[in-house]
Amino acid sequence: MPDRVPVRTSIALTAAAAARWASRTAGRGKGSMIGGLIAAKIDPDIMQRLAAGKRTAIITGTNGKSTTTRMTAAALSELGEVATQADGANMDAGIIATLSLQRTAPIAALEVDELHVPHVSDAVNPEVLVLLNLSRDQLDRVGEINLIERRLREGIARHRDAIVVANCDDVLVTSAAFDAPNVVWVAAGASWVGDSVSCPRTGEPIIRSGEDWRSTGDDKFRRPTPDWWFDDENIYGPHGFQARLELSVPGRANRGNATQAVAAAVAMGADPAKAVAGVGTVGEVAGRYGIHHIGNHSVRTLLAKNPAGWQEALSMIDQNADGLVIAVNGQVPDGEDLSWLWDVRFEAFETMQVVAAGERAADLSVRLLYAGAEHTTIDDPLKAIESCPPGRVEVLANYTAFRDLGLALDRAASARKGQ
Repeated sequence: MPDRVPVRTSIALTAAAAARWASRTAGRGKGSMIGGLIAAKIDPDIMQRLAAGKRTAIITGTNGKSTTTRMTAAALSELGEVATQADGANMDAGIIATLSLQRTAPIAALEVDELHVPHVSDAVNPEVLVLLNLSRDQLDRVGEINLIERRLREGIARHRDAIVVANCDDVLVTSAAFDAPNVVWVAAGASWVGDSVSCPRTGEPIIRSGEDWRSTGDDKFRRPTPDWWFDDENIYGPHGFQARLELSVPGRANRGNATQAVAAAVAMGADPAKAVAGVGTVGEVAGRYGIHHIGNHSVRTLLAKNPAGWQEALSMIDQNADGLVIAVNGQVPDGEDLSWLWDVRFEAFETMQVVAAGERAADLSVRLLYAGAEHTTIDDPLKAIESCPPGRVEVLANYTAFRDLGLALDRAASARKGQ
């Protein structure tokens, strides 16, 4: 990016820096979001100006955005400094804050909310667009999933020079990317298929056979042949590329995320072997998969925000742990309608003692009762953790419950250090 910027942009950046300082001084947090909001108010074109000259990858999808973005940044690091979000702030203010704080970086790996992808793409002109998955999120907040697919498809059509790295196992993602001229197809997996039983283009049924799928309403719309794929040991790519894929984060879904991150980095010129090594360095991501020591408990935290995400997170739970806390809130960012709880297979915990926690612990308790999962109910997640037997405790929480628990764990750790 050029050193000189328009006066209006310079004023916006100065105001953003002042807002960040005020927020930190007042103990209100890092202030990145408020800084980004103020900057955008002063200069509506600031995202475009800050992104000018950067080679940018956008990463989007219903689940796995933060982890895959961190992996993509790590895979791209051999090419130079990479501007990327540290905290998963994936809407305009967070993106502007990231770009303003890392102005000299020649490369950017940006996590972007699905609904924001079209206009963010117009501003940053991405070299690569990574599409992970599309599934039903909080309907009262996000809206109907097929509408999001159509918006993504329209946004991609405006950027025909971009390389689209798309999950060919996801029907909705495939539809969004299908007409793009430059697509790298990745078999990243799709364990949740409840939102793609019909073709998003014709409305006719999708027929599945093993890993393959096809539309009964359009002979041409079927699972593309992948350029990249993975198994329990290796990652495979074009021209016979093969390497061990060893990750620091759990779960098969993260192996798929890593494969898409490697494919994106290679599309931007990274060495495949170095990209694979890079994704293996990614561990804790904005609190996800983090280990906290509280009293006689070692606590691992997992985040899930929608039915597909919950299914993946549940598969990561260590069934041999000494305790399991599931915390659910129903605030606006979570979606106030928790009917999705009935789509999650909590029956997996028939042999594991569960503690239901969070502001909506009572709703969760009813679902666990019907699932036959033995459980107790303690609203306060910290107290729920304390009620578990000494040892390892797994904690699975939705968005605001995860956020609030993270703050509580940090306060508890600080209090212990001050003793």
